[in-house]
Amino acid sequence: MAQLTIVGRDGTEKTVEGKNGWSVMENIRDAGFDDLLALCGGCCSCATCHVHVDADWTDQLPKMSGDEDDLLDSSSHRDASSRLSCQIEFGPALDGLRVTIAPED
Repeated sequence: MAQLTIVGRDGTEKTVEGKNGWSVMENIRDAGFDDLLALCGGCCSCATCHVHVDADWTDQLPKMSGDEDDLLDSSSHRDASSRLSCQIEFGPALDGLRVTIAPED
């Protein structure tokens, strides 16, 4: 299985075997990171699953939708590596992906 490395808000880092077909958000929650709220459950309507993707991966992810872009604009912690983890489907092509949970707004 493909590996996903998650860095929590407190700096705790954990590498897990990601579940193919699940979103990165679902994999983060399954790994026990409670600081990722994901209040909308993955519907791309709240931005509480905001992560920062390591620079090596930003160009390898699917293009961001307009809705995702608009929601990220509401975050004071947005930067060039920001994505909503509910909008990234995990699979073998993302083996080694590393994300950091963004600070809470």
